[in-house]
Amino acid sequence: MTFHEGTDAELAVAAAQAGAAVVRGRYGTPLTRVQKSAGDFATAADLEAEKTIVDILRHARPHDAVTGEESGHLGSDGAERRWLVDPLCGTLNYAVGNMLVAVNVALRTGSKTIAAASADPFSDEVFWTGGDRAYLRSDGVDTPLTPSPESRLVDVNLDPPFPNAPGFRAVDLLAAPAFTEHFRPRVVSTTLAVAWVAAGRRAAYVTDGHLADSVHFAAGLALCQAAGCVVTGIHGQPLHTGTGGLIAAADPETHAALLAAIRDQSAP
Repeated sequence: MTFHEGTDAELAVAAAQAGAAVVRGRYGTPLTRVQKSAGDFATAADLEAEKTIVDILRHARPHDAVTGEESGHLGSDGAERRWLVDPLCGTLNYAVGNMLVAVNVALRTGSKTIAAASADPFSDEVFWTGGDRAYLRSDGVDTPLTPSPESRLVDVNLDPPFPNAPGFRAVDLLAAPAFTEHFRPRVVSTTLAVAWVAAGRRAAYVTDGHLADSVHFAAGLALCQAAGCVVTGIHGQPLHTGTGGLIAAADPETHAALLAAIRDQSAP
């Protein structure tokens, strides 16, 4: 099968796997850092992985636009189809020898993500969706993703920005009695954790911020939605509306408990 003959979902998987191979191959080697802003940088692995992914996408879908975290926008600004590429989510983890990273590829058509893949370079797992159902591909075998609240583990993103502070502070949520009564917090610092909600490895994921068309979050959100998770903004509103933020929960009960904890935190 060539990339031209494959579906968009298979192309997303192939591109994410190719990027993951670069990330895996460069792990532990000396890496040049490219400063982007205060406290934010890319490594040579980010740049090489993104080039590999973008080359695959542009070759297979030459009329599609691409937005890469490092290279920015390629193709027509008005393109109906746009690929969102995060070549190494968890750069700081990776740069200090931590393997908790993800390679994310998603395809947006209008306001909908119709294909997405999130690859773990070190487990050689790929979480993917063609928009209707979500799967885990491991050793060439696809298994449907099944969300589960059983672990009670909730990842909370503590990276800035925090647009809803002081009404909502992710760090305060970790100590809220309504949170600790039900859940155990985790801080992974990569959107691989969003895919883990879809896969039943986490009960939920919570973050502040405005995430529409985010190269970091598009793939994970598509996976959670296709797997049947409850996905809303931070106050339960439709995703990407109002105050923004994200709650991705395995089931309605987990979602309701997190909403209650957030309401308690923001109450006068």
